[in-house]
Amino acid sequence: MHRDRRRPYRALGAALAATGLLLAAAQTSSAAAPAGTAPVVENHAVQDVTLPPAHADFDYQIGGAYTPPKGVKAVSRDHTAKPADGLYNICYVNAFQAQRGAEGQWDEDLLLRDANGKIVYDGDWHEALLDIRTKEKRERIAAKVGGWIDDCAAKGFQAVEPDNYDSYTRSKKLLTASQAQSFIRLLSARAHENGLAIGQKNTSELAESAAANGLDFAVAEQCGQYDECDEYTEAFGDEVIVIEYTDEGFANACEKWGDQLSVVRRDEDVSTPDKAEYVRETC
Repeated sequence: MHRDRRRPYRALGAALAATGLLLAAAQTSSAAAPAGTAPVVENHAVQDVTLPPAHADFDYQIGGAYTPPKGVKAVSRDHTAKPADGLYNICYVNAFQAQRGAEGQWDEDLLLRDANGKIVYDGDWHEALLDIRTKEKRERIAAKVGGWIDDCAAKGFQAVEPDNYDSYTRSKKLLTASQAQSFIRLLSARAHENGLAIGQKNTSELAESAAANGLDFAVAEQCGQYDECDEYTEAFGDEVIVIEYTDEGFANACEKWGDQLSVVRRDEDVSTPDKAEYVRETC
C-alpha cells in the first residue's frame, strides 16, 4: 500500500504555483451552507458535501482496515476496503501515480515517459507517474480514477483523498503544478457529483488555490515535522488532518496544533495492529 512520504519542495512548489490558477468560476459561497458542510464550487454545481469532523480522533488505515480504536470518529481507508460503521470515512485513491507493479493496468501512453521513452518513477516508492500533460490524457486518467471515486460513494464513504497531488515535483520537470491542478479539478468535480468531500493531500505550496480547485479539506503528512501546518490552516481553517511518522514531528504537531486539528502518529508502513511495527498515538 502506497503512502506519500512528505518532501520539503516548498520553494519549487511556490514558484510553480505562480503559473496562473485562480478561476473566477470556482469561487465558493459559504453564506448559504449549513453548518458542517462545504459549498460545492459553481462549475461543479451539484450539492453540499459533509466535511470531516474538525479536531476529531482520527485513524489512518490505508495500509489495511481494522477495528478502529475506541473514541475514533473519522478514518481513512483504501478504496478497495469497506467504510467503518458509524464513523466518518475518507476513501484513499492513488490518483497521480500507478500502484507499484500496476503499470500494466494503465494504457501505455498514460504512463509518463522521459525523452528516451523510459517510464518515470517515484524514486521512493517505485510507482510509475501518470502523464497528465494534455487535456485528453487527463480526462482518460480521470475516467479511471473517477470509477474508483464512484465506488467510494457507492460503498458509503463520505470523502475521498486523491494521493500524489505533488507528483509533478518528482517528474524530472516533465509535469507542472498547473497540470496537476487541472487534473485535480476533474477529480473534485467527480467527487462532488457523488456527494463526496475531497481532500487536498499534502502539497502545501498549492493550498492557497484550494477553493479554485474545488478542494474541501486537507490531509497533511508530516506538516509538524516540516513546520508547515499553518500553510494548510490558512487555506482550510481547522479542516486539516495531520499524520506524523516521527517522535519529533508528532510532538511539534501536538504542541502547536493538538488543540485545533486532528493529529495522529502512525508507523511509516501504516500497519495493522497485528504487525510488530504498528504505531498509533494521538495528542
